[in-house]
Amino acid sequence: MVRLISATLCAVLFGLTNAAAQPYPSRPISIIVPYTPGGPVDQVARVVTEHMRATLGQPFVVENVSGAGGTLGVGRVARATPNGYTIGIGDVGTQVLNGAVYPLSYDVMTDFEPVALLVASPLLVLSRSSLPAKTLTELVAWLKENRANVSQGFIGSGTLSHLCGLYLQQVTGSKWTFVPYRGAAPAIQDLVGGQIDVMCLAPSGSSLPLARSGKIRAYAIMSPTRLPSAKEIPTADEAGVPGLHLSFWQALWVPKGTPKDIIDRLNAAAVVALADDGVRAKLTELGQIIPARDQQTPAALAALRRAEADKWWPVIKAAGIKPDR
Repeated sequence: MVRLISATLCAVLFGLTNAAAQPYPSRPISIIVPYTPGGPVDQVARVVTEHMRATLGQPFVVENVSGAGGTLGVGRVARATPNGYTIGIGDVGTQVLNGAVYPLSYDVMTDFEPVALLVASPLLVLSRSSLPAKTLTELVAWLKENRANVSQGFIGSGTLSHLCGLYLQQVTGSKWTFVPYRGAAPAIQDLVGGQIDVMCLAPSGSSLPLARSGKIRAYAIMSPTRLPSAKEIPTADEAGVPGLHLSFWQALWVPKGTPKDIIDRLNAAAVVALADDGVRAKLTELGQIIPARDQQTPAALAALRRAEADKWWPVIKAAGIKPDR
């Protein structure tokens, strides 16, 4: 009996030692996407992790955990074992803005370790095609003059499309009606149909093709630089409203406590993916801007998260924004 117990204990210890000695990663990695399949975050996750698979030698299993403005999926990442086998892709909404909107079981600022900034998609300022303003400065003047009758669509309380409206109200010193939508598709449909006047949306999806076809009007990209896939659209700075910058960025995150060497391996694989010509072409086609190399570090992502919170949390709280019901 003693020999049996001793042999069993040795086998267990050997197994633990052997497991601990295995290099990372030694099995598939789950990546939690806090939105439904097919959306911009899901698309970016699949493009980037497919290349990371080749670098790390392990497949990535994409799990879509949607609901409650992305908080369900992000909560899943927060509760995961910090061993590098469950990672998350999150955006400015899930990793920053939700911290000022939702009562959360986790802290967006302290419960996640940053890995790498992947892409950014600055918003487009859009209107119905029949709106008389032809330029951004004309739009600002029209909004101010017609504020009592203006309707602006947005998707989700406290999201960038909502904050864009609040920002425009600050610029014009005016107030107007916000119309909430559950998704981009019905909002765009109403913009094309003239049921609402203005919106701010990312160029991914149907907004850019509809603008090019003349079914809606695009005034400016809310970025310091023009969009590589739509160089015909001026920046807000060029269009006469300097500083009107809002970007839907996406990044990789791991639970707090994940070892630094694992974070470094994931970051290195992401950086290699973002440097690949094929990956870059696919992301550009999706309307994404790939950040400069010095912005792809964990430290740069941590600084971006802090800066966005400092900028937008006071705006959200001052506006009294609450979660959608």
